[in-house]
Amino acid sequence: MNSVLALTSRNARTLVRPAAVVVAGIALITICAKIHIPSWPVPMTLHTLAVMAIAIAAGPRLATATFFGYLAVGAAGLPVFSDSPERGIGLAYMMGPTGGYLLGYLAASWVTGALAEGRKTLGRTVAMLAGITVTYAVGLPWLGMFVPAKDILALGFTPFILGDLINIAMVAVGAAIVPARFIGTIGR
Repeated sequence: MNSVLALTSRNARTLVRPAAVVVAGIALITICAKIHIPSWPVPMTLHTLAVMAIAIAAGPRLATATFFGYLAVGAAGLPVFSDSPERGIGLAYMMGPTGGYLLGYLAASWVTGALAEGRKTLGRTVAMLAGITVTYAVGLPWLGMFVPAKDILALGFTPFILGDLINIAMVAVGAAIVPARFIGTIGR
């Protein structure tokens, strides 16, 4: 009986830490979404900072679970997205101009985390650049459903790329400062 209780206790601890990482990550992404510069059709946020930091720190599975959790909380109607509830909530918001970027960040969570595993600063930076490329590759065509094709880059890329690169640089510097044994192991 004691061995069953010990096994159950160990399993509970094994689940608690990753769950705590996901909840904390959702909170971080929400805060970074709320710190924004209003612009139309896509607000300038700190999503890139949060997504890349979580992917580098937690690895691909937990990073993806975290962003999926963020999307699920938002789809359920909680005002976690930038400019929500003013611009809408839930699935209505997600189907708007920023929906492609949200899906892109979900994919970027996996791509960045997977490519960054076991890498040093340069490798992690390249992984984040791959992740932001995926985000734009999904976000820009989606945005094209809401704005004329000639305006996609002017409204969905040009105003954001410098800030995204600065966010990636900040995460790279932060990850370089943190001891390597902690990178990619937060949820383990």
